[in-house]
Parts: sequence; structure tokens; C-alpha cells
Amino acid sequence: MGDTHAWTAAPAAAEQARSVLAAAWSCAVTAEGGREELVGSHTVADDGRVLLHVPEDSALLAAALCAPRGEPSAVLEFADVAPVPVRSRIRARLWLAGRLAVEDGHLAFRPTRAVLRRPSGAVVVDVDEFTAAAPDPLALAEARLLTHLADCHDDAVQRLTRLVEPDSLHGAVRVRPLAVDRHGLTLRIERLRDHGDVRLPFHAPADEIAQLTERVHVLLAQAGTVSCPRALQRQRTDGDG
Repeated sequence: MGDTHAWTAAPAAAEQARSVLAAAWSCAVTAEGGREELVGSHTVADDGRVLLHVPEDSALLAAALCAPRGEPSAVLEFADVAPVPVRSRIRARLWLAGRLAVEDGHLAFRPTRAVLRRPSGAVVVDVDEFTAAAPDPLALAEARLLTHLADCHDDAVQRLTRLVEPDSLHGAVRVRPLAVDRHGLTLRIERLRDHGDVRLPFHAPADEIAQLTERVHVLLAQAGTVSCPRALQRQRTDGDG
């Protein structure tokens, strides 16, 4: 195990899309001219199908039962929202186009097209890759992990800024943990009028919580060998940190 940033991989689009799908608590469904917002009403099968548990009087269920040409088309939209309060909390959006069918009293949605919009732009995800991909192993624990890091270990977050290029910290008034996956930790750097994100890659993937703890400790050890950035020193002096 080395203490260098040799590992620079990031989640593939299909993996990130499946992670958004796995962690999302709500979704918007548009079908046959109608739209419904569902909260806590969907689950995801291993093959990427989305199972929608809707009430008996749902217009979506009626559309699926009465569609003149069989399974109606639909679009599902999911938002990936940062669990820690930051500016622009939506980190990504996932749109799935496909068809609805009634199975065992609930709606089963099989995607035929997937589009993932990230800050860098939108990408069409190959459906076969989407179906075969698995969510990031930390996806379901990410909200708890980041909230704990932000609420209980802000000193560690500030120490990690020593690994950030000084130019990225110019004018910084607040730094918060934005995202974590098996490949790295992302920090949101907020300035008075804008913000930016910086990714700190792990030296090796973290496939479970114990490995994640070790990876973060390695980053903190690296940060301990770097002097505190002047921008953050001024921030603390001004009482904003």
C-alpha cells in the first residue's frame, strides 16, 4: 500500500447511473400525457427494472391497464441530491425511457434508454451496460457517511484541503464534503459568488466501509505533510471556517 494518488479512476457512467437509481428516494414518472411524483414508492430489481408501487387509483396504473397498444411508454426522472447542505445540491439527474407493464399488482418499468446528466454534461448510457452494472458499494451508505463527516469531523475536512491546489481555494469561504464513492472523495469549495468541486482520489478502491475508513486516513496522513493553504488560514482568522 502506497501513499500516492496513483489511483485516478472514477465511476463509469453506467455505474453512476445505477448508483443514482439505487439511492434515490423519489422519482417523477411521465406516461400517456400524465405525470406523477412518487416518494418512497419504487424499488430496483437486479436487472435494472424499476418496480413502482402505486395506489389502485393511480393514473399510471390505469394507463398501463388500458393502453390500446399494450405496454405504454414512460419516462422516469431521478435526482441525485447531495446529503450535505451545499449550493446547487443536485449533483446529477438520471432519465430512463422505457415501457410500463403490470406485474403482480404493481408496475414494472423496463428501461430502453438511459441518460445521465452530470455537471460535465449529459451522456447516453448503453442500456446493456446499464443493466449489467452494479451500484457503487457505498451508494446506500453515502448519505450517512457524508453527514457524519460534515457534522462531526469538520476539522478533518479542512485538513483535506491541504491536498487541493491553492488556485482552487482562492476566495474560498466554505468547504464541504459533496460526494464519496469507492474511487474517491469530492469536496465542494464555495466562494462568495461561485463554487467548484475538487476530487481527492483514493490510492485503491474501497468496496466496504472499513476500506473507506482506511482510504480517508491515508488522505489525512498525506494532508498532514502539507502546510495549511493561506486561503483557509484567512478563512479561519475571519471566523468563517
